[in-house]
Amino acid sequence: MPIIQSAKKRVRVAKRQAIENSRTKKSIRLALKKFQEAVASKKGVEEAQNDVQSALDTAVKKGVIEKNKAARKKSQVNAQAKAANGGKRTAASKPKAAAKKATAKKPAAKKPAAKKTTSKK
Repeated sequence: MPIIQSAKKRVRVAKRQAIENSRTKKSIRLALKKFQEAVASKKGVEEAQNDVQSALDTAVKKGVIEKNKAARKKSQVNAQAKAANGGKRTAASKPKAAAKKATAKKPAAKKPAAKKTTSKK
């Protein structure tokens, strides 16, 4: 058991973080399980795929899993979804259309400051 106050606090913080990390990992596992069931039944594959990708992105954002691991899992999920749909791409795996660039508006020209007139008496 730690004696120093900062070490005691680190134990408390680590315990809280471990609980939160396990929740995040559990959400990934549940999403993957639902995705596997959807692939087996070939119903609701796209929604389950979106849930898996969302759970993976959340875990990366929280620092629970590595970015490359999430990318690898997403790739595997996309391949399984594609195979489940008979080789057709799903909506979740389609590339997003290139957004049109908005023309940058020029900021309105500033009006010159009114000249102060000094009255000489």
